[in-house]
Amino acid sequence: MAMANFLALFLLMELIAGGYRDGANGLSMNYYVFSCPFAEPIVRNTIASALQSDPTLAAGLVRMFFHDCWIQGCDGSVLLDSTKNNTAEKESVGNLSVRGFELIDDVKGQLENQCPGVVSCADIVAMAATEAVASSGGPVYDIPKGRKDGRRSKIEDTFSAPAPSFNASELVRAFGQRGFSARDMVALSGAHTLGVARCSSFKNRLGDPTMDSDFSKTLSKTCSGGDNAEQPFDMTRNNFDNSYFQALQRKSGLLFSDQTLYSDPRTKSIADGYAKNQATFFLDFQQAMVKMSLLDVKEGSKGEVRSDCRRIN
Repeated sequence: MAMANFLALFLLMELIAGGYRDGANGLSMNYYVFSCPFAEPIVRNTIASALQSDPTLAAGLVRMFFHDCWIQGCDGSVLLDSTKNNTAEKESVGNLSVRGFELIDDVKGQLENQCPGVVSCADIVAMAATEAVASSGGPVYDIPKGRKDGRRSKIEDTFSAPAPSFNASELVRAFGQRGFSARDMVALSGAHTLGVARCSSFKNRLGDPTMDSDFSKTLSKTCSGGDNAEQPFDMTRNNFDNSYFQALQRKSGLLFSDQTLYSDPRTKSIADGYAKNQATFFLDFQQAMVKMSLLDVKEGSKGEVRSDCRRIN
């Protein structure tokens, strides 16, 4: 009995100290449990409070995570400011929809006061995205922590990101090159259930005869306000739900890269399934987001823990 109790205690301590571990990169669900035990509550509470004041920030935080991870891996590179000799990622046209930089600064400042030099900016971005999804009514899930911050951020690196003009084949290929299945790609596209897009991203669809006629009129009216005029992706812009996929069924996808998911047999059936069953979408989305969080993780001397998320140490 004593040996059984000892083994049980040993396994419990291993779980607390290690949690989920990825053998390739050493990340852990409970990475900060000893080094900065209040890290996750600080991130969670600060993000949740900000979203109560401004629910539209959720979309920007989820975009921040995706745009960070897609370029050079999840390393906080999207947070770095431009310098005299370098134009950073955040200046890219594709990053205009990313918001929440000041909020990340706020979280980082609190964490530096609690445990200086411990929690990376890359982890803050990743944790902020999970809280943004949960606070908007989406799935509640966790991701492993322990990423290091990168030292490179160049606008030209963003040119490889998927574009609003991509068709389904191009999307499947682009995501496949990063290790994602077609199902992962459709699930991640469902993040467009949050937020808006500017007319400059969808004006090429104006007059598209395959679009729902009423929706077409709505987009034309929106774009009469100019390229920066905004249109929600679906009718519940601040709620994380499956309305995005239901919009595709109505031929009311906002971007070409949205509606194309419903025109290709490889992705149409997946989109249909998510439109009918929100729980399935939620499950696939959280699994794809965990996979996204593991892209090109930096460890050891390949990265650092910035003291200021906008500048390398």
